[in-house]
Amino acid sequence: MRPFDKTQRCNYFPMLTIVTFSTLIFGFFCYNQYVKTIPFPDFKHQHPFQESSNSTYVQLQETNKADDGDYERIVSPLEECDIFTGEWVFDNGSSHPLYKEDDCEFLTDMVTCLKNGRPESLHQKWRWQPRDCSLPKFGANLLLEKLRGKRLMFVGDSINLNQMLSMVCMVQSIIPPEKKSFSYASYTTVFKMEDYNATMEFYWAPFLVESNVDPPTMRYGTVVPVVKLESISKHGDNWKNVDYLIFNTYIWWRYPTMKALNGATDSVDIDQNVAYERALKSWAKWVEENVDSNRTSVFFSSMSPTHMKSSDWNNTNRIKCWNETSPFPNISRIDVGTNWQLFTTAVNVIQSMKIPLHFLNITRLSEYRKDAHTSIYAAPGGKLLTQEQKSDPARYADCLHWCLPGLPDTWNELLFALIMYRT
Repeated sequence: MRPFDKTQRCNYFPMLTIVTFSTLIFGFFCYNQYVKTIPFPDFKHQHPFQESSNSTYVQLQETNKADDGDYERIVSPLEECDIFTGEWVFDNGSSHPLYKEDDCEFLTDMVTCLKNGRPESLHQKWRWQPRDCSLPKFGANLLLEKLRGKRLMFVGDSINLNQMLSMVCMVQSIIPPEKKSFSYASYTTVFKMEDYNATMEFYWAPFLVESNVDPPTMRYGTVVPVVKLESISKHGDNWKNVDYLIFNTYIWWRYPTMKALNGATDSVDIDQNVAYERALKSWAKWVEENVDSNRTSVFFSSMSPTHMKSSDWNNTNRIKCWNETSPFPNISRIDVGTNWQLFTTAVNVIQSMKIPLHFLNITRLSEYRKDAHTSIYAAPGGKLLTQEQKSDPARYADCLHWCLPGLPDTWNELLFALIMYRT
């Protein structure tokens, strides 16, 4: 398939047939002129690509009534319902959040915004509602049975760790204390579920390929990254024999030019998009050569957006995402500086792959959530901000990572739907 040109890339977001804690504060270099000029079309009557086996469309059927009298909905493939296009609905009932911050012992200070002083919890009450259907109700028992005897691994940067912690909290309450454990190592974080002989894991590889910021002491954004664009086997050996692989890479690609290793010690400057494409092609080659698609389901998560400039949403009384308490209204166009050229690059690479992948298209729905970041209620480097630091949100507000409970729980509801009914 030929690459997308700049006028095509928005037309394919929801129907792609590719079936996607360090504290970095930075600005992304984006292509705003493209986003501003290209409308986002109505996808209701569009169809998946013919050459794919993996659309993200789902079919909804009503089944027996649940205990609360509501109809439960299940998701199965091929019917035209795009679960990534919809709106945020404020849910003041009991369905959200899916767990309480105090009830999940595995959360770190990096994401426990209420514990860290956030004065309200409105960000926990928003539910994602697809436009033409409903998401299946998340079921911890269902997911754990699906994972029995298996491994699920998130691979990538700290956003994927954010999501892994969310998933752990969504299931851990039904597991007896003596039957679950959590461990950290240099590259791998593991949640073990003894009764299910299963694990949820996170593997640190912010570029997917190897780089000088892979070691634990180099992960705090103080060193200019040097990327080994064709080297991936050192990481990849740790991804073998995993049943569910969820990859991401974006937030470390923050320079217009990237330094790439040239030879044993020298580095050269390479255009950001060219470097990103080369890295993803190395990753794609590894997946094609090492993943048995009859056993392993592979997902690629699109980029997690930032909200670094309140001027993007015409709010001159705010500083970055600080003190935001509600999402954007459900409007069709948002521009918060997301690098859509990297999005398109990822689409093109994954579309060309020879094995099926699931694309977890979280970008657009997450752009609405300017209210859901950790802001000044984070713990950079594992240390809570002082009151003096909190009073300077322009410098210290983290508008990259997300509070838990919060937005990553929605990503996992979407992932749950794909795991249960597409794998």
